[in-house]
Amino acid sequence: MPDNTPVIIGVGQYSERVGEPGYAALSYMDLGGKALAAAIADSGASGSVAGAIDTLAAIRAFEMSRPDRKPPFGAADNVPRAIANRVGANPARAILTTTGGQTNQQLVGEFAQAIAAGESQCAVIVGSEAISTVLALSAKGEIPDWSEAIGGEFEDQGFGVEELMEPVLFAHGASGAIPLYALAENARRAKLGLSLADYRLEIGKLFAPFTRVAAANPHSAAPVERNAEELATITDRNRIVAEPYPRMTVARDQVNQAAAVIVASAGLARALGVPEDKWVHIHAVTAATELKLSQRPDLSANPASIASVDAALARAGKSIADMRYIDFYSCFAIPVFNQCDHFGLSVDDPRGLTLTGGLPFFGGAGNNYSAHAIAEAVQRVRGDRGSYALVGANGGWMSKYATGIYSIEPADWSGNDRFAVLPKATDKVPVARDPVDAAVVETYTINRGPKGDEAIFIGRSDAGERVVGNADLGDPATAAAFEGGEPFGTRLALTQDDRGRTVGRIA
Repeated sequence: MPDNTPVIIGVGQYSERVGEPGYAALSYMDLGGKALAAAIADSGASGSVAGAIDTLAAIRAFEMSRPDRKPPFGAADNVPRAIANRVGANPARAILTTTGGQTNQQLVGEFAQAIAAGESQCAVIVGSEAISTVLALSAKGEIPDWSEAIGGEFEDQGFGVEELMEPVLFAHGASGAIPLYALAENARRAKLGLSLADYRLEIGKLFAPFTRVAAANPHSAAPVERNAEELATITDRNRIVAEPYPRMTVARDQVNQAAAVIVASAGLARALGVPEDKWVHIHAVTAATELKLSQRPDLSANPASIASVDAALARAGKSIADMRYIDFYSCFAIPVFNQCDHFGLSVDDPRGLTLTGGLPFFGGAGNNYSAHAIAEAVQRVRGDRGSYALVGANGGWMSKYATGIYSIEPADWSGNDRFAVLPKATDKVPVARDPVDAAVVETYTINRGPKGDEAIFIGRSDAGERVVGNADLGDPATAAAFEGGEPFGTRLALTQDDRGRTVGRIA
């Protein structure tokens, strides 16, 4: 095997749950350091892996993922080097990544490509979240100081949220992941002709097997097995957060979790004494960017994610049937449903659709979840020689996607063509720039919050342009259509309120 063949030589995970034995209220940097140390140990190397690391990318934590957010307890001034210091590494290249759940998976491809080109010998991807600890300590009035003066150079790749900006949707209350995914989810429900109750049960049937995996995973934030009916039934503990989502079926960000992946050249792996049965080969990585949600021709679909998975399978020379292990990113149901719809997979596929337990149950470790999925995939294929694993990683509001395919079986990187960034679609639907008089509802959601309910819709004007607005729940006929869950195809008369928002009422 050529020395410049990239291989994964180590993976590591670390976690803690508030109040459990051994809980230490670790910072982001401490958690990341623990995961990286675990990955180094996992390699089984006789030489110094830490000393060989030339590139280290720290995944941006949620609380550092937007310009208007600051870590409440502070953080290192150089996060990647703070994590590197914890294992005695001093990489020539240190990176603080952009935002997005696809980032880890895409970086595996980018770093593998760099290694194949002889530009790197050993690259690390590491990330962590301590949101659960932040909330627990803040509730007690405790404010530890997690700041660190590390110094040194690093590449700040920026927030990378330009593709996530949806100003019109944000202005009408769809300003976070839950309502934005709910809009897409209800569009799929409309396409299938299912009622709210029936669709919630479908989500429950999808996610019940995930809870079984989470219950057996020592790193899970919520290791409790639940059945489909329990996940679908609305209770005080399982309230609706945004239609059609009960609380238990959305990504759980209250976690203390970290994971790391080490990619090295085969030549360096040999020199470090990494046993070859630890090597996991990277057969394909593909990355794709979707149109903005408000511009997508089909609001229920995510063709970029499908293209990414299809392209990765094609480059690996495999089909979905050849994948013995699968982890589809599951922050919400629809990214998984999209893959099931495309490939004809059953929600109770005997292989399972998650390796970790999924983001609502294992935990949605911010932008770093897919590192946990990759770690699980690596361990699976090591223990099942000849098998293949697929990891699908999603970012934004189904805005970006990256797919990786892994196996102990060798992958030929001589052409350095196993990582690809796919072209972006151009068939965007124009969004109305000026106020319009009427629109037909394509999809909607209702935010359920302590400040009251707020209905958001996306529709089409008579000219075919996209229109975003709020449904007037104070109007009885409009409220009946939206609260009843069936406003699809309804024509709304539109006006502008004193805040400049579009308000729709059934004429």
